[in-house]
Amino acid sequence: MVKEEALRQHILKLLEGRSAHVDFETAVKKTPVALRGKRPKGVAHSPWEILEHMRFAQWDILEFSRNAKHVSPEWPSGYWPQTSAPPNRNAWNQSVRAFLADHAALNALVADKSTDLYAPIPHGEGQTILREALMVADHNAYHLGALVTVLRLLGAWK
Repeated sequence: MVKEEALRQHILKLLEGRSAHVDFETAVKKTPVALRGKRPKGVAHSPWEILEHMRFAQWDILEFSRNAKHVSPEWPSGYWPQTSAPPNRNAWNQSVRAFLADHAALNALVADKSTDLYAPIPHGEGQTILREALMVADHNAYHLGALVTVLRLLGAWK
């Protein structure tokens, strides 16, 4: 039981993202409003596109993990926004709030001692909550790095 609790704490720390790289909240706070829809020359995605992609992917993984009736979006179109810029002035903050709410729900699922981290998800194909949580942490870390790189190229990150 002690080892399992230690594993849960390590996963939660990994999901938080502050140990080896910037955390989500710091990165999105450093994204100036005027640059949220900008793509640096030669770069495929704007900060908005990266944020929305992170939100879509994390939401999909969370819903798959806890809802047998969940249907994932079509790949890849369902995982990227339709526009390079937020569609309105509230969209960025709404996306950040939704990301954080889903992130908190995933953390709660991992932290819940009744969650068997190793059991195959009944409606899956061998996936476990452990695998899904690690995938979210990996995916988020990758795209936070991309966001920081885009912000550096746009002159908004020192």
